Amino acid sequence: KPNSAAFAYLRKYAGACGKECISVEKKLVVISELACAQCLNRAKACPGGAVSVVRLPNSLTTDTTHRYGPNSFKVHGLPTPRPGSVLGLLGTNGIGKSTALSILSGRVKPNLGRFEPPLATWADVVKYYRGSDLQNYFTKVLENKLKVAIKPQLAPGFATRLKGKVVRDLISARDERKIMDKIVKDLDLEHVLDREVQQLSGGELQRFAIAATICKDADVYMFDESTSFLDVKQRLAATDAIRDICEESCWPGGAAESSRKYVIVVEHDLAILDYMSDYVQCLYGNPGIYGVVTSRSQVRNGINQFLAGYFPAENMRFRPYELTFKVSTNDFFVSTELGDDEEEGSVPDSKSQQIGELRYPEMTKSYGSFTLYVEPGSFRAGEVIALMGENGCGKTTFLELLAGRTAEQRGKEKAIGSHGAGSDGTPPSLKSLGVAYKQQILPSKIRKFEGTVQELLEQEINIALTDRLFRLLVIKALKVDELQDLHVRSLSGGEMQRLSIVLCLGTPAYVYLIDEPSAGLDCEQRVVAAKVMKRWIVNHLGRTCFVIEHDFVMATSMADQVIVYEGTPGVSCVAKSPCSVIDGFNLFLKHLDVTFRRDPINYRPRINKKNSQKDKEQKSRGDYFLFDNDLED
Repeated sequence: KPNSAAFAYLRKYAGACGKECISVEKKLVVISELACAQCLNRAKACPGGAVSVVRLPNSLTTDTTHRYGPNSFKVHGLPTPRPGSVLGLLGTNGIGKSTALSILSGRVKPNLGRFEPPLATWADVVKYYRGSDLQNYFTKVLENKLKVAIKPQLAPGFATRLKGKVVRDLISARDERKIMDKIVKDLDLEHVLDREVQQLSGGELQRFAIAATICKDADVYMFDESTSFLDVKQRLAATDAIRDICEESCWPGGAAESSRKYVIVVEHDLAILDYMSDYVQCLYGNPGIYGVVTSRSQVRNGINQFLAGYFPAENMRFRPYELTFKVSTNDFFVSTELGDDEEEGSVPDSKSQQIGELRYPEMTKSYGSFTLYVEPGSFRAGEVIALMGENGCGKTTFLELLAGRTAEQRGKEKAIGSHGAGSDGTPPSLKSLGVAYKQQILPSKIRKFEGTVQELLEQEINIALTDRLFRLLVIKALKVDELQDLHVRSLSGGEMQRLSIVLCLGTPAYVYLIDEPSAGLDCEQRVVAAKVMKRWIVNHLGRTCFVIEHDFVMATSMADQVIVYEGTPGVSCVAKSPCSVIDGFNLFLKHLDVTFRRDPINYRPRINKKNSQKDKEQKSRGDYFLFDNDLED
């Protein structure tokens, strides 16, 4: 900004080397990419970190597919969809997945890195991809022979643009394939058909967007993050509906018609991406600076190479550490930064102040026509209890009861485990023991905070900021330190989610209640967040954590105990007593009629194809989920 210290600094050195490495044009500072070494060093020293100088691999100096401008984000390569199959895209946020979809849809013309005249034409693009599958694809785009249907990300203004319109009318208007009744039933939308769009919940809005896209008669179908806000059952239903696009039985023309359909999906849930895709292409690079699209590969190999941080075909190591899901493994990269007096596995004095085993009584909570019955149970310090169930079955309600936030608990708080708790009909809570609660939706006082991230952290968890281990194991690991100078109101959904996790973990408490921590996070951030939360709460503090999570990969990497919910969502549900991970996951997956196995390389959960040999074998044994020890036997 013109009045900032960074602007004044750069204006001072503009033209200092005798060239136009740094120049000022009215209220705009321009730094040439061909700047001399002296000016680059000056730019690196710019106050406030306003300038970022990034070294690119030599292989990225050419072969640019699209670039937004000088010193702007660029993408190298493009996904190569194959007709009659589902192509999955895997990569972190800000790496170019949505840009790639915009190019393949024809909405953005790739400029081949030429953002100044002469600009690239569509003929240049077709010639550039001569000899590849993309030549035929872009030829059809140029001749308007490809009709594209896109399910975009659910941005905050998505429902606002459709305000006042009824779900039934919107889907019916797009039902070019005459399959509305089947899709509505498969995605469980029958009860919301007569509602207006702005009245839908996040999960209902996501399923509506998927249904409206599938009902179109198109040549290319694109789904950008199609499982956000959905529970496990709904994610599987949405996956089956998307995969049916390539099934010959779903088209009047049979195999001849289905084999011409392109399907491209962007997904951060690794288990769903694995189950949904026939092939996968990964993207790596530096978020917001450049992204590189890898070659097409088999799903298992592509995901495993992404988690390993190394692509053998490209001989590229893009991450210095490997991501694995074996529960007993040591965490990544943090241990190398601890001092000799703070070695890995050390715990604070507060760990000796354990709460022991706490038992909670049977509880009941009603909201209108919905009733939640909570079976009596117990928990102890140093455990993560995962709450597994469909949307609308009372998981958040249970956390509200534990936090003492319901209307009947106010002013009558009785601590769980105390004498006479629950005897008067009022559900007891953990409020008097100390609770840190990360809600599904951040409180408005935080979302509308006027200051920077650093100012919010100092206001809410100032004591935790003085703890070197907290800064290292939580703030730095979640990369919230990179956000400290940004205004809270300007943060994206993923950035706000990471900030809310830091605020929760920085609050002194005996019990931590965390509601859907993976929402808004990309695939890599989810793995990191799961390890950070378990490492800090369980290994370091020795406290208890209750977590609601629909990402099965994240849930399995955190859980020590499981509470399974049964019943009819929105009507009457029962929260079972906490049970072991093996019993809990097997019971939950049995209700869904789905089996999981673990990958032998990195132990990530993988969904078995329905009625496959592995699926039948595990169901016959009653092993709906395989654990690490099953692989070692």
